[in-house]
Formats: sequence, C-alpha cells, structure tokens
Amino acid sequence: MTTVAPGTPNWVDLGTSDLEDATRFYTALFGWTAYVSPQPEAGGYTLFRKGDKTVAGAGPLFTEAQPSAWSTYIATDDADAAARRIAAAGGQVLVAPFDVMDQGRMAAFLDQAGAPFSVWQPMAMPGADLFTEPGSLSWNELTTRDPDGSKAFYRTVFGWEAEDETVGAIIYTTFKLGDRRVAGMLPMVGDEWPADLPPHWMVYFAVEDTDATAARATELGGAVPVPPEDLPQGRFAVLTDPQGAVFTVIALKRTRP
Repeated sequence: MTTVAPGTPNWVDLGTSDLEDATRFYTALFGWTAYVSPQPEAGGYTLFRKGDKTVAGAGPLFTEAQPSAWSTYIATDDADAAARRIAAAGGQVLVAPFDVMDQGRMAAFLDQAGAPFSVWQPMAMPGADLFTEPGSLSWNELTTRDPDGSKAFYRTVFGWEAEDETVGAIIYTTFKLGDRRVAGMLPMVGDEWPADLPPHWMVYFAVEDTDATAARATELGGAVPVPPEDLPQGRFAVLTDPQGAVFTVIALKRTRP
C-alpha cells in the first residue's frame, strides 16, 4: 500500500460511456487485470491492477452528456478544507465532498480556468500503489490558456511552486511541492490547439515501447492523434480509446517526465 503526500497526484480514473469495452481495451493494452467492485452502490466501479498493484480505476458516466475522459485526483488530508480553498481561489465545486463508502472522501472541481480535477482523501483506499513503472501512472499535466492564473491558483490550493523552462517555442512549467516535482503545465498556445478545446489535465502512463503501444492501441480500436515522437524525457504519443478518452503514453528515459 502506497500513500503519497498531500498535494501530490495519487489517483486517476476513467469515466466512460462503455465500461465493458474500455475494460477490454485497457487490459489488452497495458496488461492490466480488472477487478469489479462487488458492492451494488459502487455501480460497477472497476479497479485496474498491474500484477498485485492497483494502478487506476474506471466507472460509468453520470450523464449521457459527459464525454469519456480520464480524471486526475490530487491527494489531500482534508477534502472539505480543500473545497473551501478551491472556491476561495476562484475555482468551482462540481461535486461537494462525500464519502466513497469506507474507501476515501472525494470531491470534483473546475480550476479558475475551467480545467476539471478531483481530490482524494484516503481512507481504506490510499490511491495508486505503483507509479512510473510500465503500465502505471507516470505524470499529470495541466493544459491551459491561463498559465499565470493557474500558477496562482494551485499555489494557493496545494502549495505548489512553479518552475519555468523554455522548451522550443513554449514555456513549460513544472509544479513542485518542496523539492518534489509533482505535476506539469503546458500553455495552449499556437495553431495546434483548437479554439474549442477546453483546458484539461492529461494523464501519462509509462510503457516499455511507445511505438508498439501506439500500434497496439490502433489494433484494439483506439486512435493515435499525436504519433510517437521524442522528448528529452522519453518517447511519447497521445492516444484515444474507442470511446474517445484521451491519454498519453511515454517510454521514460528517467524516473519521471
């Protein structure tokens, strides 16, 4: 069982329009094993494991209007206090804090620019047990049109400090909690960002071979909107599952992008 420090991304899950097919896709793509929660009130919520380690979750959408998407959860020791900070900092509370049986306490939000994210206050379920290894979460990255506002927002809410570096024509931001790198931020600048694309948190999963994973995703009914290419941190590609949920895979050159 792994428990990460408050203010650190500790869980990701998929909301999907077709849980059965999404389970087929991700178990085949990443070698995950699916365990469906037996409690009726869990609504079929599924835990994905890599070996004996829990790495991610998935569940049905709440409404038909929702798009299939991956969600980033940030660890907190007090979900209610986090909700108050988020509202005071200009965010929006979408789902007020509530207990998920005996597993933990969660809430869902929009940040000041409209990017959705959640918090997780661990109880019986601490979050993911494995990070940065192939088939597990390796990075969480905010993509936004308001980088300055986001720096202020996440500093206020989670105590993150922003560290900027120039990468090509853009300024990439690494969020740090103390001396630990916990997340990244990419500004939505340039013609490659459609005007109607909302701000969002991207999830990265580590893989052994990005090219092979992208090819396999296509075989399984997914797509590759951004083909494999190299970064200083490793080789990455942006994929979509058959229901349209977007995620990134990366073969890391070092422990964390």
